Amino acid sequence: MRIYISADMEGITGLVDADDVQPGGRDYERGRLMMAEDVNAAVRGAVAAGASDIVVNDAHGPMRNLLPETVDARARLLRGKPKPMGMLAGLTAEHDAMVCVGYHARAGTLGVLSHSFMGHEIEDMWLDGRPVGEIGLAQATAAAFGVPMVVLTGDDTACAEISAWDDSVTAVAVKYAHGRFAAEVRPAEEARRAIEEAVTARLSVTPNAPAAPPSSSTLMVRWQSASVAATLLGIPGVTATDSRTVRAEGELPALYRQFYVWTRVATSLTNQAPYC
Repeated sequence: MRIYISADMEGITGLVDADDVQPGGRDYERGRLMMAEDVNAAVRGAVAAGASDIVVNDAHGPMRNLLPETVDARARLLRGKPKPMGMLAGLTAEHDAMVCVGYHARAGTLGVLSHSFMGHEIEDMWLDGRPVGEIGLAQATAAAFGVPMVVLTGDDTACAEISAWDDSVTAVAVKYAHGRFAAEVRPAEEARRAIEEAVTARLSVTPNAPAAPPSSSTLMVRWQSASVAATLLGIPGVTATDSRTVRAEGELPALYRQFYVWTRVATSLTNQAPYC
């Protein structure tokens, strides 16, 4: 059994502030060790269920948060950037299931460190008319590979988001949002035990194949900056719905990969801290 783990950081046990998740932050070094412990709980769960091949993709920010020596040696670590598929780099149709560790809610929701890919710059996103963030786009893209998302961990808002998007996913809340930078956190040992047990339980039975994606999907993004939207119109197939919103149609996962090109363009045009 081949398992893919995508590891973000904002939804990790105990972390609530930008200083916990951004390089140079006062508690970042502690935060990256907390991230490793949540990831290792998922790895242990996968191994207990019989996984023979596990890849972990460091999916947060600089994508060099996980220190190789802190990650369970039974998993292979993919780190660094740029990676054409970003948060889903390394995912292929050969994987039997995907686990998302440390994910967060989409922009505009009351979740811990909530945003969509680019902190303040992306205001809203829609996939085939449905409001979407990193969670929904990851699930839909994995489904296009034929890979089911089986477990997602994060705060209670992120868990509610995946349950509304795909209620077949087991959601593990490791903290409960009281604001964008405040939460009631579960004791670390308890949270990691819950992650491990959820992964083992879900992978101990053959995951159901995800529903077939539509032959073509439409992705729309509303940017804070009209300059970003105007620049993206230079990419073939990208059209505008208003001065700050662009759209494109295509098949997933190719559309997901194109979206990462959009974020690279936006990064070159803006200089905004993710959580300002």
